[in-house]
Amino acid sequence: MSRLTPERTDELYAATLRLLAEVGYDKLTMDRIAEETRSSKATLYRQWGSKEALVVAAIDADAPAVPESVDTGTLRGDLMALLEALPRDDDRDIALAAAILHACKSHPSLAQSFNDRVVATRVQVVTTVVDRAIARGEVAADNPAIPFVVPTLIGPAILREALTGEQCGPDYFIEILDAVLLPALGVTPPTTP
Repeated sequence: MSRLTPERTDELYAATLRLLAEVGYDKLTMDRIAEETRSSKATLYRQWGSKEALVVAAIDADAPAVPESVDTGTLRGDLMALLEALPRDDDRDIALAAAILHACKSHPSLAQSFNDRVVATRVQVVTTVVDRAIARGEVAADNPAIPFVVPTLIGPAILREALTGEQCGPDYFIEILDAVLLPALGVTPPTTP
């Protein structure tokens, strides 16, 4: 198997994501990616094996890294630390998020690969943070809001950008955290002076 340089791999991933946002998963082809990146289709298949594998690898490489472990001593502090790890001026294109979500809905194997490779590890970090808050007594183990922690952190950001076109910077996430998530978990957010 040929080895691509990291720079070349990044170029291929960037082109794949740009095309995914432009045409959607169903119209995205290895031929088109090869053409756009001046690669051979054989190289793409040799390296990734399928369009699905290439798309998932590109998404994974592009997704912001999250710390494996965070422990500040409070749920809010831990969630704030995770938010701090996100890129500050992330101009993620809403079209890419929409294309990924639509593709996952329409292609169960892509959704499974996306979950296994991209989502699961990031969700596990948040689950560990919440479990630690339960162990400290900050959150009741039977709180019905626990399953909604991750969707509450992610969903409003995607919807806000889709509905209003406004970017979701750190302040927006902090507002969601303090106004919605922490109260739902029974944690009193700090009061603003």
